[in-house]
Amino acid sequence: MKRKLDYDWLLFDLDGTLTDPFEGITRSVEYALNAFGIEVEDRRTLAPFIGPPLVESLTEQYGFTMEDAVAAVAKYREYFAVKGLYENELFDGIPELLRDCREAGYKISMATSKPTHYAKIIAEHFDIARHFDAIHGSSLDGSRITKSSVVEEAVREEKLNPARALMIGDRRHDVEGAREHGIKTVGVLYGYGSLEEHTAAGAAYIAKDLDELRELLIAE
Repeated sequence: MKRKLDYDWLLFDLDGTLTDPFEGITRSVEYALNAFGIEVEDRRTLAPFIGPPLVESLTEQYGFTMEDAVAAVAKYREYFAVKGLYENELFDGIPELLRDCREAGYKISMATSKPTHYAKIIAEHFDIARHFDAIHGSSLDGSRITKSSVVEEAVREEKLNPARALMIGDRRHDVEGAREHGIKTVGVLYGYGSLEEHTAAGAAYIAKDLDELRELLIAE
């Protein structure tokens, strides 16, 4: 098994790329919105919250002020920390893909907008933490919340050469955040982003499903 692409590091997004967190995230968002007197009739309308930073989604989609958005994130975490992070499931084939990417010679980091604390718990819960050389996420104190800032930390801490790293994610934020640091992205379509979203953001590669992603990365 060998690397098919000429990169040393793979940076994987978490939500919508490694796991399907629909239940946990939408229930947590609903809990936070209810605290502000907002009722949600159909949690499927909250799917756009999967991937982007929560503060950004709250301000853009519900017109929250920054102060209210920060308070809503605190309410979100009340539910998420206890129940939401476990209302989640791995996409079929992810453990095998991570294992085989390591065997092929890639180093692997997680780069997620989810707080590092929760990302590590989820990785341990699903027994995939052992496949990662590093796990990077946002900060609980709000000092690092954008995908760009998470990627920046990964580059700095792992001493990555951006030209030798590849981001893998399901939303435009992955593409845009990686591009700010000179890193190309594989946009995956089995998560919560569309082909149009990835194309507009400038993804270097597109994988419609895990089979295509595997075929792109690994020569067996």
